[in-house]
Amino acid sequence: MQSTGTLVGPLKGEPQHVYPHPRQEPLKLTVDTPGLFILCGTLLVAINFLSPRIVTSFVTIFPFAVYLQKDYSNFISLGPGGTPSTFWGYLRILYLRLFALRHPYQPPKGEHSGHPVLRTLPSSQASPHRQDGILAECDLPYRLGPRPQVAGIAPQRQLDQPGDQACYSALRRSLEHFAETRHENFAIAVSCFEKNGLALFAKRPIHKTCGGEICHIHDSDRSLHLTLTAEDITEILEKGWGQRHPLARDQAWPPMPVPKGFVMVYAPRDMEELGIVLRIIEAAVWYCAQEKVKVERVGLEPEQLTWHGPNNA
Repeated sequence: MQSTGTLVGPLKGEPQHVYPHPRQEPLKLTVDTPGLFILCGTLLVAINFLSPRIVTSFVTIFPFAVYLQKDYSNFISLGPGGTPSTFWGYLRILYLRLFALRHPYQPPKGEHSGHPVLRTLPSSQASPHRQDGILAECDLPYRLGPRPQVAGIAPQRQLDQPGDQACYSALRRSLEHFAETRHENFAIAVSCFEKNGLALFAKRPIHKTCGGEICHIHDSDRSLHLTLTAEDITEILEKGWGQRHPLARDQAWPPMPVPKGFVMVYAPRDMEELGIVLRIIEAAVWYCAQEKVKVERVGLEPEQLTWHGPNNA
């Protein structure tokens, strides 16, 4: 059996660092009237005094350089995540984009047990190569309103429809309470995938994820990442509660830093949505630890909520 040797101390209460909500600037180049005159004048001078090869190189390279600068700025603005917020981290993201999913709302193909089973299961339980989902038992409702905009790979963040702060605080306390009451099998620690932020771990995982990580939550946008069975992924995609991670590919090569069943779940906006998110976390526990559990909501009163419907998102 594998233990969660990567656990680095429990995280209690509110996050120590509150990062700003992620923003993304359009990847386009705009020129005002004075700038247009300056650009045309510069080109006229360059054509008359420089070689055509130099002018051609400048005209070719300049827009590409501006695009890279804006794209790099957008990468940094997503905040800390699984990839270092450095130029070398950005180059890694450029490479990973070559293999990113083109259709994150399409269910995965076939089974995705993900990794070898680490201990023998009783014959009455699912086989190592197939594990049915449990969300269909919950009669999962449809999420109200359109899907939020999502950007990035590592990190991947939700750009709009921010979750309610009271719901987010209650989500953190609910995970902490669950880990405390089930401390023999579960623990709270720093995310293994993100290298920061609060995460729930299974101490004796059935399926390897990253040190037995079940889910982690993001301080900046209040969304979550977790790993689910193929059936449960299909359920949340159809009902609008999340989307697949860009690197959760069906193909085995090249190897990706996240499991095939890795998904983003959107930030809960009210008490009802928080309850749905907790049910989805229970499904992630089922995938990782093959254990059906109840994650109770802790620390939220209805009057604390600030979101009252999709029109106010």
